[in-house]
Amino acid sequence: MAEPTIDTGGGLVALRTSPLAHLEERMRAAAVTGARGVTLTEWPFITMVNLRVDPASEAADRIEKTLGAPLPRQCSHTTASGPHTVVWLGPDEWLVLSQAEGSAVTAELWQALAGDPGSAVDVSANRTTLELSGPAARQVLEKGCPLDLHPRAFGPGRAVSTTVGPVPVLLWQVHDRPAYRLFPRSSFAGYLAHWLIDAMSEYRGPEVP
Repeated sequence: MAEPTIDTGGGLVALRTSPLAHLEERMRAAAVTGARGVTLTEWPFITMVNLRVDPASEAADRIEKTLGAPLPRQCSHTTASGPHTVVWLGPDEWLVLSQAEGSAVTAELWQALAGDPGSAVDVSANRTTLELSGPAARQVLEKGCPLDLHPRAFGPGRAVSTTVGPVPVLLWQVHDRPAYRLFPRSSFAGYLAHWLIDAMSEYRGPEVP
């Protein structure tokens, strides 16, 4: 989604600064190419809406029609349609990730609830998004993530709450390249980025037999 700006007369100035803007150059410089390649990028300002609703209710049916996708019913599952991806967080809780404007998505979900029990809260400012991708991405994560990330256990479309290093994150595998998106709290994002940059550094050298 486009970053809002204001014209000060001397040019356009961004109205928001992402939690990792100060590390953009360092993340770019940390990229590794080749057979053991891995890159780290921030995807700032993705819309995130926390959704609570009884999955067996008529309100849930209306929400699914609004999103154009079913609400995932199992741990680690996701669904997607158009600009929206819906991530399972609990039996009656989901995170809606979207390229649409946060206020618009939240308003549409509240309209779909139509006064029935449930909630839709824009939590976009609560987290940022890091994407770790490349042939060595899984190996980098495995240095500090307790999950079994082997393709037999975790693959594209899966998303779970876990930790990477000491940092709690929502971890979503988006592609089998592989590519992962990590959603840390904004206040922990800098620490996590530094941790990942350090974990990536060994892949600059040749693989030890």
